[in-house]
Amino acid sequence: MRPLKRMKPPAFRVPSELEAEVDACIARYPERRSASLMVLHALQDHFGYLEQQAIEWTAGKLSLQPINLYELVTFYPMFRQRPAGKYQLKICRTLSCALGGALELHRHFCERLGLDPDRHGVQTTPDGRFSVELVECLAACGSAPVLMCNDRLLEGVTSEAADKLLKRHAGQPSALAGRSAGGELAGAN
Repeated sequence: MRPLKRMKPPAFRVPSELEAEVDACIARYPERRSASLMVLHALQDHFGYLEQQAIEWTAGKLSLQPINLYELVTFYPMFRQRPAGKYQLKICRTLSCALGGALELHRHFCERLGLDPDRHGVQTTPDGRFSVELVECLAACGSAPVLMCNDRLLEGVTSEAADKLLKRHAGQPSALAGRSAGGELAGAN
């Protein structure tokens, strides 16, 4: 029996357009290090998360040690080191939303998606379709509980609206269930 051949991971490559954007960003700061957060955001926006090679590439670009960037990536909750789901459900957990049922809503989503409602941090379904996490204030305290599905704010989300949202996104992208930031019902038919 032959030993298994160890596969090398594909080389990390930043597209030239993105590298030009990063270079322009760095040029706006008096010290390269000051561009750290902006460069990390640009890479995460492009790749969807910050893998080890992206952090090492950024360290080289900014003349820093990788640990300097890992300190940022592990401190700030908006950075991800693993891919997030296609639909990112960010449920507000601050006081108004907690009193309005956000923790129950989080539990509802987790149970429906087969995730652990007691686990801390972002969880992604095995198929990569949904990520669920509790986040800090989404600035819509008067219409709790609120969540963001990707970049769309949904207010007054009930468990029924949550089920409709999951059902609509289970197979294909479409309108979201729940009240949108404008107050109208979005995709709840």
